[in-house]
Amino acid sequence: MSMLSRLFRSALALLVLVQLGLAHPHHGDGGNAEAPIDTILWIHIMVQLIVWGGMFGVGMVLGITRSKWHVPVQSAAYLMTAAGYILGHSHKGRSFPESAHGTAANLILLPLLAQLCLGIYLKLHIHEETIRPWAVVLHGIIGKSWLIIGWVQMLFGVITIRGYCGKEELGQCLAHYIMGSAFIGYGTILATVLIAGGGRVWYGKRWRDGNKGEKIVSPRSQEWWDGWVIMLWGIVNTFTEHHGPLTKWSHKDMQHTRIILGWAGGALAIFLARKGKRTIVPALIIVMTGWAMSSHSQALEISTKVHTIFGVVLMSAGVARIIEITFVLKDAPSVEDRDAIRHGGDQDNEIRAFQHLPPFVINIYSVLFMSATDEELKAVMGIEMDHVTYVLLMLSLAFVIYLYANLLLHLYATTGRNSKKRDVVSTSGYTPLRVNSTLAATAALTPTTAFTPAPAYPGAPMGHDEENVYKISDGRDSFEEELELDEVRGEHDRLALR
Repeated sequence: MSMLSRLFRSALALLVLVQLGLAHPHHGDGGNAEAPIDTILWIHIMVQLIVWGGMFGVGMVLGITRSKWHVPVQSAAYLMTAAGYILGHSHKGRSFPESAHGTAANLILLPLLAQLCLGIYLKLHIHEETIRPWAVVLHGIIGKSWLIIGWVQMLFGVITIRGYCGKEELGQCLAHYIMGSAFIGYGTILATVLIAGGGRVWYGKRWRDGNKGEKIVSPRSQEWWDGWVIMLWGIVNTFTEHHGPLTKWSHKDMQHTRIILGWAGGALAIFLARKGKRTIVPALIIVMTGWAMSSHSQALEISTKVHTIFGVVLMSAGVARIIEITFVLKDAPSVEDRDAIRHGGDQDNEIRAFQHLPPFVINIYSVLFMSATDEELKAVMGIEMDHVTYVLLMLSLAFVIYLYANLLLHLYATTGRNSKKRDVVSTSGYTPLRVNSTLAATAALTPTTAFTPAPAYPGAPMGHDEENVYKISDGRDSFEEELELDEVRGEHDRLALR
């Protein structure tokens, strides 16, 4: 009953927050963009940035791995986001007109309430065979959506506080922010495939007896999926980027027709990557797109320079991908598979430092692309900041994003049921003994190592070898013969006593 009462109290609290949001006095007027940002609003920004830009993602990963820390982290995040929500409607100073950020904040309360109710319901462990399995699925879907919801809401917050994306600039804002966000997601997926999947695209894990997860690996190569993404992106943008008669097109409009390269090259990549084969076509498309971007003239000089820089960055990402596929992996799905083919056996999963370059550079390009709208660059010119300083600031943001993605992937690999718990065996008072026996000859690659008291086995130690172990050298062929001799001596002793 205590759990149910907590559920009702939490639901009631969130409903009260909805009423506070709907009654917010700033929603009905045009706002006051000239007033300074007060301390309460800054605290609201910081709290929600910590929650939606950090804690909810960590809690999501802990939930996937069934970690005991999932509930404490998510509970703390719920309390903090509730406090931040109240602060967002209690500040003085600068006020804002109706915006997507405010509307989304009220809509987000619905999945928050649903997730809270589902979480408490699952803790009750009732209806195990009927309702609970469906509740688990829904709970997981909502939980995994926090990263996307949080990213979109933070973008809305930046747009609102800076006053970007008015009616005239809305089209450019949508193009840059949607495309940039999509590429950040693509770079994160590449990092996930690299770190969590060992270079293979996989759908999840099938948990067997003994709590051992077996990856469900896709038979398709990564470039097959890349080809579909590029082709669909090219089709959509080819027919939606610009409208109107061709006579009114500028040279920039004509340069945008190069997006047809996406669906044409994407179709080729899909065909060449059939049957799990690797191909460099997606990387070539990235290189060509980067070259076009680097020569994409703009009305503002600073905009042209920024476009040039992220065009060069995009070309670097494509070249890095070509080097990875051709020279690092040698057309294998991963370093592990390449070494297994070369040595004829399984090898430990290994990631080369160079392999982090393609997903990271794609993140850099994405951030630069999102920061290259006319409104943003006019604001940069207004404070007399040069393009070098601006680009370096955006690069810092790209570092933070890739760091966060790697931290989440590290948590996935080391927490909950994915943690590697090893039994620690104390060697205090014992001498490591390398045994090369006839029984172990069948597994010559993994000779047996035993820990036994040094005086128990006679023989002159040969000294430490490169692995810091002792070996027996007293003329006997194997450790088994010594055991047999001990048994014979023991049997003789028992007969003598009789």
